[in-house]
Amino acid sequence: MDPASAFSFDMSYCGSPPTLETLWGRWNFEPGLLSVLVLTALAGFVLLRQADPRRRLAFAGAWLLAVVLFVSPICALSVALFSVRVGHHVALTMVLAPLLALSLPVRWGMRAGLMPPLVLSTLALWLWHAPDFYTSAFTDPALYWLMQASLIASFTWLWLSLLRSHAAMPAGISALCSAIQMGLLGALLVFAPSPLYLPHLGTTMGFGLLPLEDQQLAGLIMWVPANLPLLALVLWRLVLALRAEQAVAE
Repeated sequence: MDPASAFSFDMSYCGSPPTLETLWGRWNFEPGLLSVLVLTALAGFVLLRQADPRRRLAFAGAWLLAVVLFVSPICALSVALFSVRVGHHVALTMVLAPLLALSLPVRWGMRAGLMPPLVLSTLALWLWHAPDFYTSAFTDPALYWLMQASLIASFTWLWLSLLRSHAAMPAGISALCSAIQMGLLGALLVFAPSPLYLPHLGTTMGFGLLPLEDQQLAGLIMWVPANLPLLALVLWRLVLALRAEQAVAE
């Protein structure tokens, strides 16, 4: 069977795979999405109008990133290229999620344990990148949004616990564990001997990539740049822990 005809995109939220010629015209102005974005902006303005300016800035950054990821042609391009979909997920979990965490009240996450959000975010990441579950997100818009919401929510909780925990060294170790598991998933994608994701078997050639090359690029994105925010947090927490030990010794 021709791989291009092996999968139907009739129920894909972001539509059918674009071509280079049609990509710029594939903006997503779906009314439900725009309504949620507008209501979220209004809610953020009301709830944060008297908050610390840094919290307002963090929320604005998260909101603007969401607009770029879901309204711009990136949404459509992620249907064609697995590497773009992985980059989309990395932006959600490593940029948007920590920005959301920083926008929340300071008291949130202060008493949150480190293990539950680490386990939940790890499960969400691996579950939605398992080939069958990943493919299911193209068959129903509800599953697509379940994937997005679960990744955003679990990683926001993780970043809350990493940023707000009083235990510097355990928080650093948790961040390192999250980075390791993400890097492991990326390595598996890089070294897989064949393409694993049915929706992309016939959609990558128009962008100059074989399906396996697209998958390897996705793995590299998850293996290296996706880990940089977590590794930066590991270093920050390690410095804080060493300073605390030095203060006690003095």
